[in-house]
Amino acid sequence: MTVPLFRDDAYLWSCEARLLEAGPTGIVLDRTIFYPAGGGQPGDRGVLWLEDGSEIAIVDTRKGEGETILHLPAEGVSLPLPGGAVEARIDRDRRLRLMRTHTALHLLSAAVAAPVTGGAVGELEGRLDFDLPEPTLDRDAIEARLAAWVAADVPVRARWIEEEELEARPELVKTMWVRPPRGAGRIRLVEVEGIDLQACGGTHVARTGEIGRIRITKIEKKGRQNRRIAIALED
Repeated sequence: MTVPLFRDDAYLWSCEARLLEAGPTGIVLDRTIFYPAGGGQPGDRGVLWLEDGSEIAIVDTRKGEGETILHLPAEGVSLPLPGGAVEARIDRDRRLRLMRTHTALHLLSAAVAAPVTGGAVGELEGRLDFDLPEPTLDRDAIEARLAAWVAADVPVRARWIEEEELEARPELVKTMWVRPPRGAGRIRLVEVEGIDLQACGGTHVARTGEIGRIRITKIEKKGRQNRRIAIALED
């Protein structure tokens, strides 16, 4: 398996690891700071520095079989032999932009009282789709609420609960069609203090003040009863 260091510290920009596998499907390390695509958040990019001083550009990160994480190298790169030590470094600036957006979308999910039907996390832009058959959304009111939460600069923390507790508290899963993976015995929650608490495996900023200004760029109807809200953050 690959130990996912990003789950405990989203601000780790580099780590030392052991190279376990390198093949057509990707490179597997025994531990990593690279987040694999999932939950609407893209996979990390960066580089792997090898013992001989050479580097391998990683253009994407995906989930592999079981508990492995696949680091996808750029095309034409010579794959290293397994067993060696590497230093993994993610694209720090890109990750921070994704973290800010992901946390902003958690705030948005708290600002709109409706189930979430879909979403996507981008670099300083993102969207959520809500199960809202009627056009009842007030753009100015939502933006004002988001601005107040950002100005409050409250902590954002991750913690774990047992799977049985999640079954007893279905409100912790806000997405209608996506459920956290079962079988590991515990579920990761992300809490925005006093504002939001939900199951999430993604990476987030440590305080809402790091998000910056959130603008609603579009509210549109998507399907018979979905309303899509798109947001953008200032660079």
